[in-house]
Amino acid sequence: MPQIDTESVVEKSTDGLELDRVIVYLVAENRLLREALLRVLQKRSDLAVAGHSDSPEIAAREMAANRCQVLLIDSLQMLCSVGLNVLPSKQPGEHPLKIVLFGMNEDREVFLDAVRAGVTAYLLKDASASDVIAAVRRVAQGEAVCPPRLCFTLFQHVVGQALQPSAPAALEPKYNLTRRQHELIELLFQKLTNKEIASRLNLSEFTVKNHVRRIIRQLEATNRYEAVEMMRAIGYFNCA
Repeated sequence: MPQIDTESVVEKSTDGLELDRVIVYLVAENRLLREALLRVLQKRSDLAVAGHSDSPEIAAREMAANRCQVLLIDSLQMLCSVGLNVLPSKQPGEHPLKIVLFGMNEDREVFLDAVRAGVTAYLLKDASASDVIAAVRRVAQGEAVCPPRLCFTLFQHVVGQALQPSAPAALEPKYNLTRRQHELIELLFQKLTNKEIASRLNLSEFTVKNHVRRIIRQLEATNRYEAVEMMRAIGYFNCA
């Protein structure tokens, strides 16, 4: 898709004032969905579509060239598999990139993973095109969007984190695992596979994979086995 002139992305209001348009990039795996949503976006005078793709890697290159403000994407797995590091970094003074995730299930763990991944709006499968457009506009204005029940889940999660007992003062910060991470590291110690852990905790394999990856990164380990050994070395499994 040709590069847009972001310097000239302005619209005249009825009283002659210039209105900045929000620059959006669309990533969707389903071509029919992508093209249908693209047509809806292009009809909105306050939005400018910088491009569209079914690949986050391609999106990252094109978004960097067009100084995008909002990424509209339909897959947390695509976003996480590539990583936020491929997305264009904002220059000093610019607003951070906002991410709208749409077409999702009402899954508590996936929602929390999305929040951790930097997603600003989380829309369910029953969201209409108007809901998507409204979410793009709201995140561009600095708001967050999510279903009420999942918003309550986020409140519960924050409260639960605050009520967790503090780790011993001598313990390095990287060993301060969350309640869910404690559950995961115990099962990793039992040498369970991601599939077995998912079944045990009633989670998706994708969610388990993300949790394990996060534990490895937090402990600064190279793999799951080294992460377990590091916890064993500090006596975690002896007192758990």
